[in-house]
Amino acid sequence: MLIDLHNHTPLCKHAIGEPEEYIKKAIEKGIDIYGFADHAPMDFDSKYRMSFEEMEKYEQTIVSLSKKYKNKIKILLGYEVDFTPVIDDRVLKRDVDYLIGSVHFLDNWGFDNPEFIRDWEQRDVDDIYKEYFHLIEKLAESKLFNIVGHLDLIKVFGYKPKTPIKDIAKNAVKAIKKSGMAVELNTAGIRKPVKELYPGDELLEMIFEENIDITFSSDAHSPEQVGFMLNETVQKAKQLGFNEAVYFEKKQKIKVKI
Repeated sequence: MLIDLHNHTPLCKHAIGEPEEYIKKAIEKGIDIYGFADHAPMDFDSKYRMSFEEMEKYEQTIVSLSKKYKNKIKILLGYEVDFTPVIDDRVLKRDVDYLIGSVHFLDNWGFDNPEFIRDWEQRDVDDIYKEYFHLIEKLAESKLFNIVGHLDLIKVFGYKPKTPIKDIAKNAVKAIKKSGMAVELNTAGIRKPVKELYPGDELLEMIFEENIDITFSSDAHSPEQVGFMLNETVQKAKQLGFNEAVYFEKKQKIKVKI
């Protein structure tokens, strides 16, 4: 069973290709369960996401395509939601299959945006990591989401802490376990400067030890990226000892063999 739950559409203003092109590529790649989770709207950072007025269009498009292709692939509907001090109820109350909770901002700093990479040189890397994983812990404690998005996105540009990552992330991982959330194995990191899966091997070991559910994502922003390194990532998960993955329908967790 091949799953790919975190993918975008042009409504986010930094993805290309129509949703139907993504679906056709997913079918070509042999993906069984495919999910769109485009960036949810919010009043901050509006140039990298759909507007609130576009949510209906987004949802209707995906639902219509899910019906059109129902005999070839299961298509699910979600949002990737930024964990910020104020999360709009207009997002949280949508009738969707799942919500991915992600951290892209430390205060107002978009740490994974190449536009702001210079800020990395002005801060202590260990402090950045500690602040980031503290927010992941709070994200999990909020119980607003079904999936943790790209758990160690903070490494995107290759900056690594001196403190062992297991020490920095341990409280966040415990909180994820307690929340019942799943963690996505997101292959986008392999395309980024860090050239690594999100999450990295040490965090994957912790996730396995805590018996936390996993799912899979290519985080595609173009049809060509759909299913990127997905088969290899499933094999990696199996080698680590995982034999199940999850997906969500109407916020209900469904387990499948991988």
